[in-house]
Amino acid sequence: MTIAVFLIALLGSMALGMPIAFSLLACGVALMVHLGNFDTQILAQNLLEGVNNYPLMAVPFFMLAGELMNAGGLSRRIVSVAEALVGHVRGGLGYVAILACLIVASISGSAVADTAAVAALLIPMMRNAGYNVPRASGLIAAGGIIAPVVPPSIPIVVFGVAAQLSITKLFLAGIFPGIMMALALAFTWWLCAKKENVAPGRPFDARVLARALYDGVWALILPGVIIGGMKFGIFTPTEAAVVAVVYALLAGLFVYRELKPRQIPHLMLVAAKTSSTVMFLVAAALVSAWLITIADIPSQATALLQPFMDNKVLLMFVIMILVIVVGTALDLMPTVLILTPILMPVIKQAGIDPIYFGVMFIMNNAIGLLTPPVGTVLNVVAGVAKARLDDVIKGVWPFLLAQTILMFLFVLFPQLITVPASWFR
Repeated sequence: MTIAVFLIALLGSMALGMPIAFSLLACGVALMVHLGNFDTQILAQNLLEGVNNYPLMAVPFFMLAGELMNAGGLSRRIVSVAEALVGHVRGGLGYVAILACLIVASISGSAVADTAAVAALLIPMMRNAGYNVPRASGLIAAGGIIAPVVPPSIPIVVFGVAAQLSITKLFLAGIFPGIMMALALAFTWWLCAKKENVAPGRPFDARVLARALYDGVWALILPGVIIGGMKFGIFTPTEAAVVAVVYALLAGLFVYRELKPRQIPHLMLVAAKTSSTVMFLVAAALVSAWLITIADIPSQATALLQPFMDNKVLLMFVIMILVIVVGTALDLMPTVLILTPILMPVIKQAGIDPIYFGVMFIMNNAIGLLTPPVGTVLNVVAGVAKARLDDVIKGVWPFLLAQTILMFLFVLFPQLITVPASWFR
C-alpha cells in the first residue's frame, strides 16, 4: 500500500504537469499523510537540510567553470587540438567530435552544456564538409553523455550525496568507463564513416598539431589538475570545483584574453539559475528520500527483488532494465534522486560494490538522455544543428545501441570497472 501511495502521488503530480521538484514534495506530503505524521515544520526542516551539504557546493562551482570555459575560449582550443590530431583520417571530424567530447567532459561535467558547446563548434564544420547532419548530430549527442560518467560529473556529486558514498571514489571509478564509452563511439563511427561521402580532411601536419597544442595547453592541463588533485588528496571534489573556476577565469582573462570582465556577472547569473534548479530538485528529493526510509519502502523493494538476490549479475540486469524504462520518461537528475534511496539498500544487501553500482547507475541514466520522448541531449543537439528531432533520433540509434551494449558488458564483467578503479585509487 505504501509503494502504491508513493507511485500514485508522484506520477499523478507529474501527469498534472507539476515540475518534478514540486511533484517530489507532493509525494512527500502524501507519504506523511499516509503515515499519519504530517507536520509542515518537519517538511520545511528536511527541505533545508537537503541542500545543507558541503559536497553539493561543488555543483554551482562546476556549473560556473563550464560557463567560463566556453566563454573564455577553452572549449574551442580543445576542438582545435582534436582536429589537428585526428582530423586527417576518413570521417575525421567524427573522431574530432568524440575526442573533444571526452576532454570537455573532464572539465565541466554537464552533459547538456558540453554537448551544446561541441555541437555549436563542430556541426557547422561537418555540414560544410558534406557529412550527414542527423548522423553527426547523433554522434555528438552520444559523445555528450560521457560527461555524467567521467569526473567532475555533476550527477555523480548528487548521487554520492544521496547514497552517502565517497564522491572522490566515484569520480575515479568513472574514468575508465568514460574512456571505454569514447572508444565504443569511435568503433561505431568507423563503421558508419564508410558510408559517408565527405570531403577529405587536410593531411596530417605535425607543425599544425604543435601550434594547436601550444595554443591549447592551458585548456588541456585543467582535466589533469582536477583529477590529479583529487587522486593525490590535494583537494576534495568541492575544492576541485573552486580550483576549476579560478583556473578557467584566469585562463580566459589573462592567457587567452577572450573572456571580458563585463561578461562575468552574466555568466555567474546563468550558472546560478541552473544551479538553483538542481539544488531545489535535490532538496525536494531528499525530503522524499527521508520519508521513503521512514515508510520502509526499500525493504518492500528488496522483497520484490528477492528472487534475484542470489545472482548479482541477474539482479544488475533487472535493475538496469528498470532504470532504462524509467529513463525514457524522466530526466537524469530526477531519476537519480528518486531511485537512489530505494535501490541502494537492495545493492548493499546483495553484496554488490556500491561504487561500481554508482558508476553503472549514472551511465544508465546518462543513456536515458538519448532516449525519446524526454531525450534532453537530443533536443539540445537538434536545436543547435537546426535539424528535425525525428532525424536526429534516427541518427543517434547506432551510437545509442553501442553505449547500451557496453553498459551490459559492464554488467557481465564488473571487473572492467572495479579493477581500473582500484588502480586510480
